Amino acid sequence: MFAEQQITKAKAEKQSIKCVVWDLDNTLWQGVLLEDSEVELFERTRAILQTLDQRGVLQAIASKNDHDTAMKKLEVFGIAEYFLYPQINWNSKSSSVRAIAESLNIGLDSIAFIDDQSFEREEVLFALPEVMCIDSLNLEGLLDMAELKPRFITSESKLRRQMYLSDIRRKEIEDSFVETDESFLATLNMVFSFKPAEESDLQRAEELTVRTNQLNTTGYTYDYDELNQFRYSDKHLLLTATLDDKYGTYGTIGLALVEMNDEIWTLKLLLMSCRVMSRGVGTIMMSHIMNKAKDAGARLQAEFLRTDRNKMMYVTYKFGGFNQIGKRGDLLVLEHDLNRIQPFPKYVKLNIED
Repeated sequence: MFAEQQITKAKAEKQSIKCVVWDLDNTLWQGVLLEDSEVELFERTRAILQTLDQRGVLQAIASKNDHDTAMKKLEVFGIAEYFLYPQINWNSKSSSVRAIAESLNIGLDSIAFIDDQSFEREEVLFALPEVMCIDSLNLEGLLDMAELKPRFITSESKLRRQMYLSDIRRKEIEDSFVETDESFLATLNMVFSFKPAEESDLQRAEELTVRTNQLNTTGYTYDYDELNQFRYSDKHLLLTATLDDKYGTYGTIGLALVEMNDEIWTLKLLLMSCRVMSRGVGTIMMSHIMNKAKDAGARLQAEFLRTDRNKMMYVTYKFGGFNQIGKRGDLLVLEHDLNRIQPFPKYVKLNIED
């Protein structure tokens, strides 16, 4: 059984894996590229890469190798396109894995590292104990791992790699832009749309609550059925947000759940995809909810539960004008007086459906 094989992880609880990082020599292919006259792709490799890609699991490389030689070989095999931010150099594997996590803006605990050498796995585990390390000899059951089998495979799952490739192109343009950040953002022709969730949105909404850790105000997760109940509830407002620009779509990148009572509206959940952190759109949905609460004559409160990774969302609330008014156990209760609501940024076109 795969559960009995050599997989090491610091945390016992299930953690969804967002990125699989591959070694190359005797892992992705058979042989050592710089020593053998020829290397051959393992028979299982292509099918695994394709399946993970269709599931929306990102993939990268951490290999001690000559960069240009290895990339050419990946292109010959026709699989170079699957890998984001390949780290092919002579640095430690742990530094390469860390660089990949930072480039993708994901947590180390959402990365699995595959290598044939126990030394390399131990080095990564010692430096980065959050990372799941897998012996490449034990790939037979990789695709059956619960951490790599999302409950739903949405249309956005299948496009996830392409969305990240679009992000890379955006970043390249941004790095060469010499004017202010806001001036650059204005060139993207961004369109931010939000609306009450429809049934067709619920699979992606569930996926967002499970996958989004850094930008989730409470860490709450909701499954399809729970979200569907909120959708039909007269006392709840479930909103989804999408973002598009001239380079393509980011897909559904935001979710908000509001509990609505006559006098008080409570933001039970606000989350955004980490891929849009640098786009300056984090407060748009929050400002929209403030306006709706004000129009309804209600006070607006928000719940916030600190996790080890969501500090940025607390900053977002504070920057947006929320102040702490109390606590319920570990849960912070914040409130906005709705007197000063941040205007929507001028560089974003809004599509709002009520």
